[in-house]
Amino acid sequence: MGRRWAPRIYAVALICLAAAAAGDPDPDELERAYPIVEPDYGHTKLRLSEQGLEAIRRIENPIAVVGVIGPYRSGKSFLLNQLLSLSCDKGFGVGHMRDTKTKGIWIWGTPIEMDVDGTKVSVLYLDTEGFESVGKSNVYDDRIFALATVLSSVLIYNLPETVREADISRLSFAVDIAEEFYGRVKGGDIAFEPAKLLWLIQRDFLQGKSVQQMVNEALQRVPNDNGDKYIDEVNQIRDSLAVMGDNSTAFSLPQPHLQRTKLCEMDDKELDPLYVKRREELKQVVGSIIKPKFVQGKTLNGKEFVSFLEQILEALNKGEIPSTGSLVEIFNKAILERCLTVYKEKMDGLGLPVPVEKLQQIHEVANDQARMLFDKQHFGKHHAGQSFLKLDEEIKKVYRNFLLANEYQSSKLCETRFSECEDKMDHLQVLKLPSMAKFNAGFFHCNRTFVMECVGPSKERYELRMTKMLHKSRALFIKEYNNKLFNWLVTFSLVMVVLGRFVIKFLLLEIAAWVMFIFLETYTRMFWSAESLYYNPAWHIIVSSWETIVYSPILDLDRWAIPIALLLLFWLFYWRCFGRRKRGSRSLLPLYKNSHKNSSRPRSD
Repeated sequence: MGRRWAPRIYAVALICLAAAAAGDPDPDELERAYPIVEPDYGHTKLRLSEQGLEAIRRIENPIAVVGVIGPYRSGKSFLLNQLLSLSCDKGFGVGHMRDTKTKGIWIWGTPIEMDVDGTKVSVLYLDTEGFESVGKSNVYDDRIFALATVLSSVLIYNLPETVREADISRLSFAVDIAEEFYGRVKGGDIAFEPAKLLWLIQRDFLQGKSVQQMVNEALQRVPNDNGDKYIDEVNQIRDSLAVMGDNSTAFSLPQPHLQRTKLCEMDDKELDPLYVKRREELKQVVGSIIKPKFVQGKTLNGKEFVSFLEQILEALNKGEIPSTGSLVEIFNKAILERCLTVYKEKMDGLGLPVPVEKLQQIHEVANDQARMLFDKQHFGKHHAGQSFLKLDEEIKKVYRNFLLANEYQSSKLCETRFSECEDKMDHLQVLKLPSMAKFNAGFFHCNRTFVMECVGPSKERYELRMTKMLHKSRALFIKEYNNKLFNWLVTFSLVMVVLGRFVIKFLLLEIAAWVMFIFLETYTRMFWSAESLYYNPAWHIIVSSWETIVYSPILDLDRWAIPIALLLLFWLFYWRCFGRRKRGSRSLLPLYKNSHKNSSRPRSD
């Protein structure tokens, strides 16, 4: 019976052990540092670590966080151990190698219980991986910095010797990242209370000014009466720190000992007495400014704090962060380029040249699209106004380039069409057989083609040139037309005289030709001037007859004049030589006859 129950008892024991393991951890187990955020393999993104999160979830009290940030190898982990009164072998890991010891973000597993304004608060101490270490991207540093900024109630900025411009810029950037991405998660306004900032300057050998004076001067806006662009950027950095500017203090901490690599082996008696004194003062300062973390207007317990961390980390990993940790403008520069690309792609869809009204219309549509994209993706509420102005300026530059390109393309196209029309008018001026109908057809076709194909801002200017050119060509053609037509008619009358007398031998044709020749050479010259000739009704009849013969939509005599003339000459030659022999000499018309050859009179002799 006992053997039968033994397996069941063993199984129950295993279940009980597993349940105990899944429950609250042993307090002794929590007396160590836990990672809560770890880097991925490439040190570009961050991921959560369940070990540290479980230690946080068990906390029921409101949470306050003291975070330490700063360059790698600057003593952040040692400082935290000093604040917690822990030795190096028990507290946060302290390394003396050139590479960074802390990877990601770590917390001390056992929170410090404090009474803050009558509320019991659990204070977590947070250690971060130092920035500027080798083998990491600046994007990774910025994420670590931003996480520490948004999670902390008190943020200790641990700096060696002095405050540099790069330190201010980096902290400004972290604040903007924290605000921006948490604002994106919550859909707008920043909903967490900024941390109390403590500038901790270690190894401070500076004489004269106090550390607080030095920090205050470093954070003051720089006068910029001349509008220097670099000074504007410096002042923008300080403006972005306004969210923490009224909530900051400065503290100096001397070097604990000259042999820094042996600090973990020393107790307080071996350390510099001034350092020990200042360290205790620092503990009091930190304790005096600690407040519970407020998000959405309320404090967070352990589970709520982990949820808050998950939201921020997800936003940071999904969001785009600059590859250089300097200014928000660096990130917005990439956004500006994407917005400009959207604008250019929309504008490039136009086939230049186009009318100015259409170009303006497409510009407004493309500008709206670019601004919508910028509003959706721009970074940092403190610098959004400057970035928006820069985007507007860049779009105006691109639009001006499109206006110039449209002007050039329009001028080029209109010049081409104008030159084609000019060549066409020059060709019509030298027709072999002048035709007003043909000139008018070419005139209207040229003008219609120009009006349809010449588009853009140059059209109005070229229309004036076109009108002048066409009027001038028309006036010149009319003047030459009358002279050429008169000369052709004179030539035609003489040709018909020759044909009627010697070739066809048609008396009436010869008489009509002589009458026409005499009329043209005498009456017109006596009673019609060159100016009034074109307006005379009789001349209009002549012109209409000429136009009917010379040009029609079916037959353009100017093009076919030589072939038709050769064909007529061949026909006349054939008719003169062979046609009359076949039909005999009988004719119904009054032809010229040989009086000697066909005379019937009797001979007188």
